[in-house]
Amino acid sequence: MKKQLILCYYLLIALPLCAQKSEVKTLSFDSTAFALSRKQLNALDAKPFEKLSYNTSGMALPYRLLSPKRIKGNTKYPLIIALHNSSRLGTDNENQLEPLTRTWLNDEMRTKFPAFVLAPQFETRPTQYTFNEAYQVMTATPQQNLQPLLQLITEISKNPQIDPKRIYLIGYSMGGSTVQHLLSQKPELFAAAIAVAGVPDFSNLASIKHKPIWLIHGKQDDENPFAGSQKLFELLKGNTKARFTIYENLNHNNINYPLLTTDELAKWLFKWTLTNH
Repeated sequence: MKKQLILCYYLLIALPLCAQKSEVKTLSFDSTAFALSRKQLNALDAKPFEKLSYNTSGMALPYRLLSPKRIKGNTKYPLIIALHNSSRLGTDNENQLEPLTRTWLNDEMRTKFPAFVLAPQFETRPTQYTFNEAYQVMTATPQQNLQPLLQLITEISKNPQIDPKRIYLIGYSMGGSTVQHLLSQKPELFAAAIAVAGVPDFSNLASIKHKPIWLIHGKQDDENPFAGSQKLFELLKGNTKARFTIYENLNHNNINYPLLTTDELAKWLFKWTLTNH
C-alpha cells in the first residue's frame, strides 16, 4: 500500500509536466511602439532575401530565400517557411515580406539563429474559410496552389546545407491557416509549426497529435475568430508539445505587436527536430 501511495504521489506531480501548455497574457498595447517596430523592420534592406521563382506544371510561384550570413563547411542549417497574410497576395515577389517575416533579417537574429528562410508569395488564396457546423467554428480548407509550394520545399530541402530534420513553419493570419494545411498534409516533413491568428484545419488531427504546435491568438480577434484556435487546442488534448498563447486584449490587427521584438519564437522553433518528437 505504501508503494502504491508513493507511486500515486509521483504521478500527480508529473501530470502537470506532461500537460499541454496554455498561457493567458494581458499586454498593455502601445500603438506608437507597434508602429515604430514595423517601421524599423520595413526599413531593413531586403536584398539578402534573394528573388527567385519556382515553375511547375505551367504555374509560377515567386519566392524569396534568405541564407545564413556565414555558411560554414559541412554545417547544416534549419529551413524556415514564412507564410504571409491575405493583404500580401500578388506576384511582385516583394509584398510577402511582412514585418513578422522581416524579423529574420535583423542582424542579431541572423547571428543567433542562422537559417535559410523561404518566403513564398501566393497570387490567390491558398486557403478558404467556411463555418463548420459540427465544431461551431470557422475552419480552413486548403487550395490547389499549395502543391507547388510543397514541391518547392522538397526541392530546396535537397540542399546539402539544409537540415531536413529541422524544417519549420510560421505564419500570420492567412499564413497561420496555411501553416496548418502544410503540417496536416505533410506532418512527416516539418519539425515544428507556429500559427499566429490562423483559422484551424481539423482534417488530419490523428497525424498531428504529437507534433510541436504553437498557437498564438488574440482573444479580441473577430476576423479570424479566437474560438477556432481554442477548439483546435482542445482537440489536441494529450499532445504535450502543443502550446497555446492567448493575448486577452489583442485583436487580429495588433496580435503581432509582442512578436516583432522578441526571439522567443525562434528559440521555440530551434529546439525541435524530427528526432526529438
